[in-house]
Amino acid sequence: MPIIRSTDAPTFTMGHATFTGFAAPSRGAKETCVWRTRLQPGAAPAEHSFSNEEVLVAVAGAAVASLDGVEHHIAAGDAVIVPAGTLFSLANPHGEPFEAIVALPVGAVAYMGGEELVPPPAR
Repeated sequence: MPIIRSTDAPTFTMGHATFTGFAAPSRGAKETCVWRTRLQPGAAPAEHSFSNEEVLVAVAGAAVASLDGVEHHIAAGDAVIVPAGTLFSLANPHGEPFEAIVALPVGAVAYMGGEELVPPPAR
């Protein structure tokens, strides 16, 4: 079984967030991608959707999750299940960073700003 050391995990920055890639096809995963998302204080939302279900588990801080335009305040220990095709965003209006662990099936495609893409931490 491959072990992904935190010191070896690639980091990607996209706009308002930093992503640390753990499980992905390029790192040996066959079925599930997992990464850590970190939103800096004051981060604005970036609306997107996925072709498959996305699951987030908040591990630090607090954020506002929007699912199809309905806002939900979340904090460490909460989980968010985002159904496939749901417009989703996270914002961090708070003074401390927000962190979540995210899981998504291998092969899922993101739709953001009229573009299709595979998120870098899921490659």
